[in-house]
Amino acid sequence: MRYAYLGPEGTFTEAAVASLAGSPRPDEVQPVPYPSVGATLAAVRSGEAERGVVPVESSVEGIVTATVDDLTGAGDLLIRAETTLPIEFALLASPGTALEDVKTVGGHPQAEAQCRRWLAANLPGREWVPLASNAEAARRAAEGELDAALAGEFAAARYGLSLLAPAVHDRSNAVTRFLVVAPPGELPAPTGSDRTSLAAFLVEDHPGALMEILTEFAVRGVNLTTIQSRPTGDGLGSYFFFIDCEGHIDDARVGEAMMGVRRVCAEVRFLGSYPRSDGARTQVRPGTSDSEFAEAAAWLGRLRYGRPLAPAGQAGSVTVANRSGIQR
Repeated sequence: MRYAYLGPEGTFTEAAVASLAGSPRPDEVQPVPYPSVGATLAAVRSGEAERGVVPVESSVEGIVTATVDDLTGAGDLLIRAETTLPIEFALLASPGTALEDVKTVGGHPQAEAQCRRWLAANLPGREWVPLASNAEAARRAAEGELDAALAGEFAAARYGLSLLAPAVHDRSNAVTRFLVVAPPGELPAPTGSDRTSLAAFLVEDHPGALMEILTEFAVRGVNLTTIQSRPTGDGLGSYFFFIDCEGHIDDARVGEAMMGVRRVCAEVRFLGSYPRSDGARTQVRPGTSDSEFAEAAAWLGRLRYGRPLAPAGQAGSVTVANRSGIQR
């Protein structure tokens, strides 16, 4: 199975491919690097790869906008799984380079954001060169186009670089979440530890628009793990919301919440229901379990279709049609 990933070789995304829980055996996986998130997802859409692995959220910098915008913009891929990876950078350079020799440092913008204070303290005034990936920065450092690169320490051996500084970070517990995406197909079965992702597009920007969306989840006891507004590109003030929530679309509370959001939004794009990588059990508040939803639906059914007809002319009498259309 071909796994497209944000390359080149030596990225954290490649490491995420190797870390996937429940993935096929290593000899059954063919990792294929692509130069950008967009190219990675395009490879899955075109059939060049069966799966794609891309970063979606950093514990330090929040969502990866390139991933969210591409996934929600087309809405033709589904998330099949996720994995998380601790992120720790290293400063890499060609052998013989000293720290004082470094004038230019390259890496992904997320790397600079997670190491900003370290860079200011240890390499003040150096030029930062943003690139599509940290591995690309390592490759350029190996070829002499950069003095140093912020990348995973594992990239040093891949590109023949030396380790100038290990454990480069501003926060020691940084984690990035990665998504495994595929063309539409059968959804992973509910596990009791699931996440559902969707994009909700507003009919119009008006006071209380976000509250209307949040209410649909809140009244059904569905916990949101991510909510982020993003511009649609159709003009100032035109936004959609990227939402992750606990639970699976097969859970009654999640399905009903999505129906509620669909009623108040111009469009809702379902992006997938899949197992959580942390294994945390889905919170189920009293009154929101599937059995309680089923019991409430049965109660409503009895009210709709099980009431005896009142005598003709009696105030408040109601004639009710059953599901076949026959009045009783």
